[in-house]
Amino acid sequence: MSVSTNQRSTPVFRRALSAVVLTPMLAVVPMFVAAGPASAAPVRSSAAEPPDGAGLSAGHATDGWAVAADPPADVRTAKRASVTIRGRGFGHGIGMSQYGAEGAARKGLGYRRILRYYYPKTQLVKRRGLIRVHITADKGNSVVVRDVPKMRVRDGADGKVFRLPARKRIRRWRIVAVPKRPRRSAVQYLDGRGWHRWNLPGRTWLRGDGTLRAKGRALRLILPDGSVSAYRGGIRAAKGPGRRIETVNVLLLQHYLKGVVPVEMPSFWSQPALRAQSVAARSYALRLKARGSHDDYDLCDTTSCQVYGGLAVETKATNTAVRATSGTVVAYRGAAALTMFSSSSGGWTAAGGVPYLRAHRDRYDRWPGNPMKSWTEQISRSTFERAYPSLGKLQSVRVTKRNGRGAWNGRAKRVLLRGTRANVRLSGADFRSVFGLRSDWIRIIR
Repeated sequence: MSVSTNQRSTPVFRRALSAVVLTPMLAVVPMFVAAGPASAAPVRSSAAEPPDGAGLSAGHATDGWAVAADPPADVRTAKRASVTIRGRGFGHGIGMSQYGAEGAARKGLGYRRILRYYYPKTQLVKRRGLIRVHITADKGNSVVVRDVPKMRVRDGADGKVFRLPARKRIRRWRIVAVPKRPRRSAVQYLDGRGWHRWNLPGRTWLRGDGTLRAKGRALRLILPDGSVSAYRGGIRAAKGPGRRIETVNVLLLQHYLKGVVPVEMPSFWSQPALRAQSVAARSYALRLKARGSHDDYDLCDTTSCQVYGGLAVETKATNTAVRATSGTVVAYRGAAALTMFSSSSGGWTAAGGVPYLRAHRDRYDRWPGNPMKSWTEQISRSTFERAYPSLGKLQSVRVTKRNGRGAWNGRAKRVLLRGTRANVRLSGADFRSVFGLRSDWIRIIR
């Protein structure tokens, strides 16, 4: 998962709490809110960050688990209708800040320098290949595409390819499971009289997963709700869990990125930023592929992996960035790095548990065009009480531990909700998630 400027998220490393954390009953709140476009005005100077350790009380450490500098919150929240929270950044803050990449580009940095800044101790190498993307919106138990010239179907059992017939009356093709034959799939076509089975030469059914492809042409996938999405490469009907068919887009990594970068970063941003995003997205995809978490696909098309929109979202600017960085990957010790990124670090990145994802001051993030560098939210007391009924009446909200990095002593690591009946202890990441905040770099101000 990754958090992006357009809408996005990568896996957030969370430290488990020893205390019992109560399960919230609040309806799911969107964790990430679209950041919106940045100002196109040139940057003259970046907003100054407080000096290292600013905001720390005497005797408090500047790394590890520092004690919060927040004063007791009881006087602020016990009789108020809402809690006001100030925050910095948008997303988990690990790795590259996308607003920071744009800020760096406006300072004259090329994409290679941007990548070195956010992923130190790594190298740029060349990697190419195919990627398999689970199209999660296709929840039917078949793969349906519009007919195009020179379409073929490949049988995954032995790799044999069959050319589908070209007939004017054929409108669509689909691959469906064969009842009572779990390892077989049928190829069917739709004409004015309905659906009909097409018998493959030498075999009645596909013996393995079937992949539809038309050389040099995109395929238009028809989803269960009737909408159509266009994809480069092939569309595979893969037998997933429970013998259901999962729709998988199989294509060149280079073509895949053309459907990723424009939904991860505004296409009107500077080319160095778009190129840095292209390399980060390529590296992240290869890292997920190397994990091999799924037999039928390498990654999904949502924020749980990396957002992918297919052919429809491509733009000239982002395609240029993808081509300019063709095959370039961030590597650490010879393997694709876990190039996590988020919309805005708020001025200080967070540690990601590996040498190249270290916490450091981000000198490029807090430029005037970044609307996510600072923000304020109000959360009603009733919202807290609905999320955790065991609280009773909310008495206070207090950050009790921080990571000691940056203003206010850094990001919240632990948060305490005090109630009339019980207290609830949360990690900073969980507090952010449950209450829909932009990041866990927060301060309770009243």
